[in-house]
Amino acid sequence: MSLLDQKILQHFPGLVVRKDLTKGLKQNAVVPTYVLEYLLGQHCATDDNEVVKAGLESVQKILAKHYVHRNQAQLVKSTIKEKGRHKVIDKLTVELNDKGGFYEAEFTNLGLKKVPVSDDFVRRYPKLLVGGIWCITDVTYEVAEDPKASPWQIDTLKPIQVASVDYEQFLAARAQFTTEEWMDVLIQSMGFNPEMFGRRAKLLTLIRLIPYCERNYNLLELGPKGTGKSHIYAEFSPHGMLISGSEVTAPKLFVSNSSGKIGLVGYWDCVCFDEFAGKDKKVDKALVDIMKNYMANRTFSRGIEQLTAEASMVFMGNTKKSVAYMLKHSHFFEPLPDKYIDSAFLDRIHAYNPGWEVAPIRHDLFTNGYGFIVDFIAEVLKHLRTEDFTGAYKQHFEVTSEVSTRDQTGFEKTFSGMMKILFPDGKATPQEMEELLAFSMESRRRVREHILRIDDTFKRHDFIYRPLSGGAPMTVLTPEEIQYPTFSGPRISPAADGEPIPEAHEEIKPEAIPATAANSVGGEPQPDHVVIPENTKGWSYRRLFAKHLKGARTITISDPYVRMFFQARNLMEFLQMVHELVPEGDEVTVHLRTQSDPDSCVKQAENLNQIADSFLGSRIAFTWEDDPSPNFHARNITTDTGWKITIDRGMDIFQRYETGPFSLAQAMQEARLTRGAEVTYFKI
Repeated sequence: MSLLDQKILQHFPGLVVRKDLTKGLKQNAVVPTYVLEYLLGQHCATDDNEVVKAGLESVQKILAKHYVHRNQAQLVKSTIKEKGRHKVIDKLTVELNDKGGFYEAEFTNLGLKKVPVSDDFVRRYPKLLVGGIWCITDVTYEVAEDPKASPWQIDTLKPIQVASVDYEQFLAARAQFTTEEWMDVLIQSMGFNPEMFGRRAKLLTLIRLIPYCERNYNLLELGPKGTGKSHIYAEFSPHGMLISGSEVTAPKLFVSNSSGKIGLVGYWDCVCFDEFAGKDKKVDKALVDIMKNYMANRTFSRGIEQLTAEASMVFMGNTKKSVAYMLKHSHFFEPLPDKYIDSAFLDRIHAYNPGWEVAPIRHDLFTNGYGFIVDFIAEVLKHLRTEDFTGAYKQHFEVTSEVSTRDQTGFEKTFSGMMKILFPDGKATPQEMEELLAFSMESRRRVREHILRIDDTFKRHDFIYRPLSGGAPMTVLTPEEIQYPTFSGPRISPAADGEPIPEAHEEIKPEAIPATAANSVGGEPQPDHVVIPENTKGWSYRRLFAKHLKGARTITISDPYVRMFFQARNLMEFLQMVHELVPEGDEVTVHLRTQSDPDSCVKQAENLNQIADSFLGSRIAFTWEDDPSPNFHARNITTDTGWKITIDRGMDIFQRYETGPFSLAQAMQEARLTRGAEVTYFKI
């Protein structure tokens, strides 16, 4: 067990579960994840393998014996009648019988209705009256003398969901974790391994929780398929509803004027439209208009009556084009159905989460560590909907640029949601608030910048904030603007021949853009400083190093951490790149200085010697040495032509990626997500 897992078990006993157990049982169980995890939390919340094994068997037996399948409801009823009593696992919803003055329960799967239930159960578990609770219940059968009375009776009732949350106790336990630890706890609770995520990747994942804790929050996420966009809305909370974007109608979503029945927004905290993108989707223009009003004002109408609701809306869809292509030729809303590419509708989106920065789901991304049972964290997030942190940043920062009301509402609601998730007690440092404020402004800027490409009537403005304690104003840019300044600047309009042309408008000021790898494109090598943003693509060793290494006859790599297999593989790719730069008939000597470690370098020498042997007789003469100096920390590349290139991560600039004979990420470095790094070039 990791130290983090031990800490989770210590401070949240009975409320956590090993996530790999959920994944294993979920394949055969038809109960909701939150019910399954509650049972696992009761029987397997320990680090004792024998207890876990016994607990798993208990959970499987409980489900097999007591869970009610809809198609076996009559068989279960017969069992209750014959035995007189039987425990069942089902969802119970309770209503008050106004005329009789007593409560009646309805069993969802068993199909029983108007079953009397004790007032005591309702007082202890008020959620029975609001949406219902999954319970394990002793049901008895006895024919009553009164023919109007129900023969079915509830003898005992025990929730197998979290029936209530002690919020103050939750805050006290949260205070025992650092910010980084808490982020990892939440990532593990979502089922992922935090070691596989950088800090930005964690923020991009956690933003998906905001619709559960922020009222009327509108989130759009478009990205490649297979990145787990809808996973969090399908399995994470009993308060969310996942529907196909093409299945929804205005009566189903809002209200039926004929029956007066309120739609999904009246019953759920979060409504997620999956598969929202697609030009071939049929869209009701009237629905778009109703959604625009609801997303802006929380209201919708039934005849002349105005109704309100608090459901957040999430729109998920797949993109097929690269980020650079969309920037150069169209806009980030291109995959949406045409009727949704409406500036008034899009302006109501509070944040655009860049799905292309999220790694595709693969086996090693999942965790076998401990996380909250999802029903517990879902109840905490629901409670947080009553909190408000929209103005918390104003004690340390002020927004100095002119922004529209909708822009300010957008980034403030995102900021508030991230504060609730990471700092539910509000106790964030100014530096932590600044990180969330910049992230929130970036998420809204992505919406604004691409609305400008489809509607000339919207005004262009910057997103700038300034620390009240002093310091320079900070301009917030999106990573894609930094990486592709040439494509990001011009607004795009279609020309007569169908080709895009740039319109004249205010360009992004060069001084507002951090240093990029522009130096690596054409011309002679120059001193430079390159920032590689985290979670971006399009980077390679050739782009970063080729210009400065060309013409060198001796190259020395100093990196104490070429130890693991993947680091040796990075070195191999670097040498391949150098090999391609060397003219036929010439030779370049490449020497590696590194360090060894008895625990992690079991095959280091074997791997490096194999690399040296593989280049024998080629244009590269590769050698290496183990430098045991305790002061050896810096990572750099030097050449006999006078260049020194310092790299804060060495060559370890890529996140782990899917491998295989048909993996583009394995074949091309440009297809991999980066870890974020800085590279400096200077002449010795």
